Amino acid sequence: MVLAEMDPGRALSKAAARGNAVDVGRILEESGVHPNTLNEFGKTPLQVMMMGSYKVALLLLQHGANPNIQDSHGVAPVHDAARTGFLDTLQVLVDHGASVNLPDQSGCLPIHIAIRGGFRDVVKFLVPLSDLKHANTSGHTAVDMARESGAPDMVNMVFAQLHHN
Repeated sequence: MVLAEMDPGRALSKAAARGNAVDVGRILEESGVHPNTLNEFGKTPLQVMMMGSYKVALLLLQHGANPNIQDSHGVAPVHDAARTGFLDTLQVLVDHGASVNLPDQSGCLPIHIAIRGGFRDVVKFLVPLSDLKHANTSGHTAVDMARESGAPDMVNMVFAQLHHN
């Protein structure tokens, strides 16, 4: 990819979407483009990045990307990381100020999404950080969703934290 061939913001989004940390770093350094620059679909590079590439997230965040930016559906990068089960990316986001208590349009927090996806390591990470009493628009809390999952270990994780508080 030759940077001169396309707009730097667009190039940054494309490199992030491919999970190419080398290109992301080079574009950020050489072009001076802001990491919150919107692509043609109105999304930032952090919103379109390959979730399994925590190195891309780290580069974007180190250059000032907003970890709490939400799309028109209220989805933030933490929701996407929870949905895809990428704990390392989620940890990088949280370490750089991402809130795990931002509800999406359906009122779901990342913990709701991780429970639904069956990502136990992500749930375990999110439990102590999340508002476990928060209900989504269907009225379901993390405990309700854990019960519905039929996974006793997830129910126990959530219950243990609730009773710890």
